[in-house]
Amino acid sequence: MNNIPLIVIGAVISLLGCLNIMGNISSIHWYNRRKVTEEDIPKYGRLVGSGTLVIGISMIVTGILQMIFNNEIIYYITAAGIVIGIVLIFWGQFKYNKGIF
Repeated sequence: MNNIPLIVIGAVISLLGCLNIMGNISSIHWYNRRKVTEEDIPKYGRLVGSGTLVIGISMIVTGILQMIFNNEIIYYITAAGIVIGIVLIFWGQFKYNKGIF
């Protein structure tokens, strides 16, 4: 039962990622999307949303596997998902926003 918050947070983050992938980038801070052109908004949303979705899904998978197996090594799934997700988010930031801010 200790993993329920991890699963809930992962679900919320996954939902935000799905919204970004569908083109709704309003959940991203204004200063992180101010230089994104109108024609690049769908591409930017897909890339940043994919990174967010990877982070959320890795948290959900970790929570479920932790309830089943109860092994501390499973938390490396979340760590790997966070690293991959952050790389995707930064890639989108640099590619479409021309920098982090």
